[in-house]
Amino acid sequence: MSEARIINFGCRLNQYEAELMRRRAAEAGLTDAVIINSCAVTAEAARQAARKARREHRDARIIVTGCAAQIEPQRFAQMPEVDLVLGNMEKLEAAHYAPARDFGVGESEKVRVNDILSVRETALHMIDGMEGRARAFVQIQNGCDHRCTFCIIPYGRGNSRSVPAGGVIDQVKRLVQNGYREVVLTGVDITAYGADLPGKMTLGVLVHKILNHIPELARLRLSSLDVIELDDALLDAIAHERRLMPHLHLSLQSGDDMILKRMKRRHSRRDAVDLCARLRALRPGIVLGADLIAGFPTETEEMFAGSLDLIEDCGLTYVHVFPYSARQGTPAARMPQLPQDLRRQRASRLRAEGARRLQSHLQNLAGSRVEILMETESRGRTEGFAEVRIDRAAAPGSLQQVRIWGNAGGHATATLIG
Repeated sequence: MSEARIINFGCRLNQYEAELMRRRAAEAGLTDAVIINSCAVTAEAARQAARKARREHRDARIIVTGCAAQIEPQRFAQMPEVDLVLGNMEKLEAAHYAPARDFGVGESEKVRVNDILSVRETALHMIDGMEGRARAFVQIQNGCDHRCTFCIIPYGRGNSRSVPAGGVIDQVKRLVQNGYREVVLTGVDITAYGADLPGKMTLGVLVHKILNHIPELARLRLSSLDVIELDDALLDAIAHERRLMPHLHLSLQSGDDMILKRMKRRHSRRDAVDLCARLRALRPGIVLGADLIAGFPTETEEMFAGSLDLIEDCGLTYVHVFPYSARQGTPAARMPQLPQDLRRQRASRLRAEGARRLQSHLQNLAGSRVEILMETESRGRTEGFAEVRIDRAAAPGSLQQVRIWGNAGGHATATLIG
């Protein structure tokens, strides 16, 4: 092993930060190291990765960072396989990777994790692109001010902080100049964007600014959105900006009002259904996805049925399903828990309904001519984010016109035109 290897877990923001970490480690001259970028939801997977990394690379430095490390640094520091534990702020600074600095031998010396809740700003980290990707991610925000009862993320990411609009625009310009046709705006709670900035800045205002200042940008996407926080400028952009992709992913979590209250969500079932109907009216043909949690504490079969029906009632095409998993220190972990088998069974039922909806969507695409962004030589995505496999090779990162003729295995099949 020469350059540092990064093992990444978790969300799109972690993917973005993994590229920054790779560059910071290189700037520091760090070699012969494995950096595990952990996720609070899959903390055990990070611990297993550390053990495996030590078995396979006996002389390498093993560094654990990310949300799980931020929340439980001592748990990782106690592992004999781990040399260093970095917090979510520290992992983005080259100084903490400098091999000249001793990696401590005691548990307390291993830990370089500051209080994330005391952080009030998010620095702009400029990158020229993402290795091996057709689309690039730009972090516009970090942290979350809300305290959903099931969620540990604010304790790993801190409170909401926004990147100033000028810095975001400069970053997107650089990516477009480097050949990226599609950019995804990402963060922990991007619909909270701008609340901590001067003036009346919102996510929708930022979207308009990006598209107005960068006419060369072909496609702009948004990561997960909170139902209750979509601002008027964003709704206007959805309705009128053709380069803002007609695909939105919503944080719904449940289709039952009592469970939503116990989750401490700020929307009701009616809010979710009404928003989806409004989005379809504003942008006919828009494709919607959502996160749903199965088996939340106290969820009855009737309450679960509300989530199952929500897929149809909201017209969801993509469904990300998570069986509820208790996180130590969260209020939901102290509520009456459902059996694991029941959680998994309900998650399976939600996924089956989601698969049925996706299959219906792909069937409706048959016979249509669409534009896809190539992710590999043989696979691309439509504006609505459907995966398409084509019959002959095209350049990754290029936009191609195709004719869809069928589907198989959760993706559409198509013929390249021209």
